[in-house]
Amino acid sequence: MVTSDDVRRIALSLPGAVEKPAWGMPTFRAGPGGRMFASLSDDDRVMGVKCPKEERAELIAAEPGKFFLREGHDDGYAWIRVRLAALDDDEELRAILADSWRQAATRTLLDRHPEVGRPPAGG
Repeated sequence: MVTSDDVRRIALSLPGAVEKPAWGMPTFRAGPGGRMFASLSDDDRVMGVKCPKEERAELIAAEPGKFFLREGHDDGYAWIRVRLAALDDDEELRAILADSWRQAATRTLLDRHPEVGRPPAGG
C-alpha cells in the first residue's frame, strides 16, 4: 500500500522539489519559490495534485475509488484528490506526481530536466 512516506520520498526526488508546510499540511513545490504540485491531507490518507479541469471528470468516472474532488474546495482549481490506499504501487504514484510536477515547474526547470519535464512523445 502506498503511504504518505512514499509520497514524500517520491515527490522530493523530483528535480528542485521542496517540502513546505501550508495550511497545516505538507505541500510539495517545484523549486524553493515554485508552485505547489502536491499536498498531503492532515490524516495522510489523501494526496492533492494538479490536474487540468477538463480531465478531472474522466479520471473520476474511470476510477471513482481512486480520484475525487473535495466539493466546494476544488471546484475552481485545477486539482484533483487521490486516495493513497487505492494506488497500485510506487510506479503509479511516481507517474501521478511527475505529471503534476510538470504542470507546476517553471520553463527553466523543465528545460533543465527533460527526462521529467516532458511527457513521452505521443502521450
